Amino acid sequence: MATCDVCGNDYWMAFEIRTVTGESHWFDSFECAMEKLAPRCERCSCRIVGHGVEVEGRFYCCAHCARTVAELGNQIRDAVGVRPS
Repeated sequence: MATCDVCGNDYWMAFEIRTVTGESHWFDSFECAMEKLAPRCERCSCRIVGHGVEVEGRFYCCAHCARTVAELGNQIRDAVGVRPS
């Protein structure tokens, strides 16, 4: 069994996630994995668990937050296939 890095639960179905930097983390749930690994929106601080939006190296949960904060955010659209030029 492995112990969750976030809550400390010793769970027989815990799973390991390895990051691109080579770090290894153990979790007992996706909830704990998201709490540890998912970035936070620069504007509203919610966890970004979907695609999110990146503007000038800063991450936002949605186009609305990006448009509100980032100067280039007005180029972001909430549509599949549309990307800023």
